[in-house]
Amino acid sequence: MLTVCPYFHVHQPYRIKHFRVFDIGNDNEYFNDSSETDLNNRRIIEKVANKSYRPTNKILQELLDTHPEFRFALSFSGTVLDQFEEYAPDVLESFQKLVSTGRVEILADTYHHSLAFFYSVPEFERQVNQHKERIQQLFGVSPKVFRNTELSYRNDLAKWCEDNGYIGIMAEGWDKYLGWRSPNFLYNPPNTQKIKVLLKNYKLSDDVAFRFGNQGWPSWPLSAETYADWIHAHHGDGQTINLFMDYETFGEHQWEDTGIFNFLRALPAILMKHPDTTFKTPTETVTSYDSVGEFDVPDILTWADTDRDLTAWTGNDIQRDAIGSIYGMESQVMKTENKSLIETWRKLQTSDHFYYMCTKWSADGDVHAYFSPYQSPYDAYIAFMNALSDLQLRVSHNLSEQDNRLKELEIKDNKQAEEKEIIINEEEKSIVINEEDVQISKWQSVKNWFNNFIKRISI
Repeated sequence: MLTVCPYFHVHQPYRIKHFRVFDIGNDNEYFNDSSETDLNNRRIIEKVANKSYRPTNKILQELLDTHPEFRFALSFSGTVLDQFEEYAPDVLESFQKLVSTGRVEILADTYHHSLAFFYSVPEFERQVNQHKERIQQLFGVSPKVFRNTELSYRNDLAKWCEDNGYIGIMAEGWDKYLGWRSPNFLYNPPNTQKIKVLLKNYKLSDDVAFRFGNQGWPSWPLSAETYADWIHAHHGDGQTINLFMDYETFGEHQWEDTGIFNFLRALPAILMKHPDTTFKTPTETVTSYDSVGEFDVPDILTWADTDRDLTAWTGNDIQRDAIGSIYGMESQVMKTENKSLIETWRKLQTSDHFYYMCTKWSADGDVHAYFSPYQSPYDAYIAFMNALSDLQLRVSHNLSEQDNRLKELEIKDNKQAEEKEIIINEEEKSIVINEEDVQISKWQSVKNWFNNFIKRISI
């Protein structure tokens, strides 16, 4: 039996507008661009909803209704869920309907699509918990398999996941770490007991996600029949074909005129024509198959660029400066205990901001440029650092106000303590005076009694 495990990642960041140096200290809204450009977050949500989310969800719902064996997994960033709620609630409802079938699994993730695990584990944990609560609120489920931002992975992340109750984690099936082995099996991370790694078959996944509409590709145009044959060829040398890609592959990255929707609509039935081919969710995959060996990744592995490391976000000086600055604010931001400031700080952690600053060339550079709403990486850096400078001012102002309030309270407490001491001293004096009055009164009573007694005797 060979099973297919499709997984689609749904994400949109809060893009930063052209925040100028003159805006620092004068404008605390960084994500409210209202132009007709791709910096307008509402406009992007509405555009991608029409091109991708609405039509793709309709097809997926039809497939679930038609094929009881069909199933897949989704992961959502918290930032896209928030924007669905605000700008496209019908899209959120259509995702909820898919999940309600019981055959669509939702994965755990970071709320703000951040790389926090590699910079601050406490902040990472806060975001994972926030995401878990949001998924429970919107979908009524608790994720069992973890997927980190940009499929970023390292041995210690897998250990953290096991320690926190997850039974599986996803990673790129990269040749550097697999060697001669196949990504079509489950593996276990080193120094763990139960958790298993599901590896992306990047060749088959990227045939759809990146190459599908490329007319210069030798396999163009790719039909569902040909693709199914490629998958069926792995019968006998694999357990699971893990097809991991961005949800926006359908309709946004690969436009409708490429035939991507017809491909998606036809694929499940053609795959299941083979009697020993079916679908499983990640949790079903983890619980159905044993690990065949260890997958040891001591360095950071991601699914981005030809390097498959963190250089898509930290490969140059401006990227390292920006990401170092945002995480360098953590202690000060958390001290404010201000929900609005903390939330803004987290929106600025979203990995897309640093991705837009990439200065790579060749094919990698083309991909970065395609996704960026800015004219250059330096424009992205300037907008980000200006917004960050404004946030730093707001945090500093908040902490100064806290200090001032504490000083006022201290002065007030000292004044109250002094007034209390005065009252106590007055009361003590009053008590002494009252005791003297009592003694005089008692002596006067005795004196009066004695005088009266003498008078009676004299009579």
